Amino acid sequence: MASKRILKELKDLQKDPPTSYSAGPVAEDMFHWQATFMGPPDSPYAGGVFLVSLHFSVDYPFRPPKGSLGLDVYNHGHNCGVSIASVKFRTKIFHPNITSDGSIFLDILHEAWGPEVTISEVLSSICYLLAYPNLDDPLELDIAHMYKSDRSKYEATARTWTKKYAMG
Repeated sequence: MASKRILKELKDLQKDPPTSYSAGPVAEDMFHWQATFMGPPDSPYAGGVFLVSLHFSVDYPFRPPKGSLGLDVYNHGHNCGVSIASVKFRTKIFHPNITSDGSIFLDILHEAWGPEVTISEVLSSICYLLAYPNLDDPLELDIAHMYKSDRSKYEATARTWTKKYAMG
């Protein structure tokens, strides 16, 4: 069931490709994908290219994609050790919702997950998060504090990281 659903979603993505990201299997392994995100315009990530790994379990779509290094569930900066895991950024990024090791927390991968959620919806949620950080649930508290208290410093630092890690 999982491989059939993943293949259908891949075909849907290929039929109507989004402009802000691309995604597909790594080395024809339908259970391991890589997504490439373009930094949103009018954000400190503009011009950057960000790589994200997604791993799917044999239980997909009944369980969300897993992080590429096993269980990586974070809730307010704490590893929860539960069986639902997250996608993983491979490109370093200065962002309040993405940890230094690339872990990301999205409601759609946890509390809001259901079999009706598609890979495209997960990837679109990541695009949205890049443009609009969620300051109510930051994983990097210092970065969230900087965003709130000194937005220009946050944006300058994020632009510097984007140039250093996502543009070369």
